[in-house]
Amino acid sequence: MNLFQLRAFDAVSREGSFTRAARRLCISQPAVTGHIKALEERYDLVLFRRTARNAELTPQGQALAELTGPLFGLVEQAEDLLEANRNLVSGRIEIAVDSPHIAMPLLARLRERHPGIVVGLILGNAAETREALLAERASVAFLTEAEAHPDLHLEEIAVSRICAVLARSHPLAQRASLDLAGLDGAAMVLREPNSVTRRTFDRACRARRVAPTVLMELDSREAVIEAAAAGIGIGIVSSLECGDDGRIAALRIDGADLTNRHAIACLARRRNLRLIRAVFALATDSAKSEGAGSDR
Repeated sequence: MNLFQLRAFDAVSREGSFTRAARRLCISQPAVTGHIKALEERYDLVLFRRTARNAELTPQGQALAELTGPLFGLVEQAEDLLEANRNLVSGRIEIAVDSPHIAMPLLARLRERHPGIVVGLILGNAAETREALLAERASVAFLTEAEAHPDLHLEEIAVSRICAVLARSHPLAQRASLDLAGLDGAAMVLREPNSVTRRTFDRACRARRVAPTVLMELDSREAVIEAAAAGIGIGIVSSLECGDDGRIAALRIDGADLTNRHAIACLARRRNLRLIRAVFALATDSAKSEGAGSDR
């Protein structure tokens, strides 16, 4: 059995791409392709279905990935243990985030503290971010309303509050805050139903028997803000995501159960890896200094 071929297979299975796997292994893409081809020919099987954009595991490939993932995870832990006395002067870490507004300040501090560390950022909604971590495509994730999982180590770092965003020309834009009941029948532009922010808002509306008029369902917070700025309707975003946009007013919504909790997470069995510890330390230290326990 050729471990170079297995390592190439493991990298492609994690990344879903021959090109990204090559970057992960610091070798050429043709070399990765050659390793996979040799492995498939030697054992007379097909491990991946190639599409225009991705490499998808076949059933045989999925079965092999379930073995190589833990295997090379242990190899990475062994490498980290052997290099425990080195300073963090180089390396790479993949971080998945469902809210870049929380992650970016931390990444700036990581860059300042450890300029040799390269960060690969994976953006997605809460479910996609959690899946990236569990599938080991990411080493660290920033999750909103994360549910406990036996394979995950979680530490809370922030609490945000649901806010309304309105065009500056909107009749309600000059108010200091809005009552949730006042949004009954209001024209609104919201995230897709699977969004954590949307689920929190919908749950609070049901509890208060508030039924807004949903004009649009959009797949990103940026699209919600753009629609609100254009005057299409009132948008809903996290208080951490409002930014500084002169076209909109961001108003607190008064009412119960309108907060979301944000956590940093990693696989429990990898929590003691040196680089992961460094990222966690920066995140938790920042949370303590900024008083993350209060809703903003």
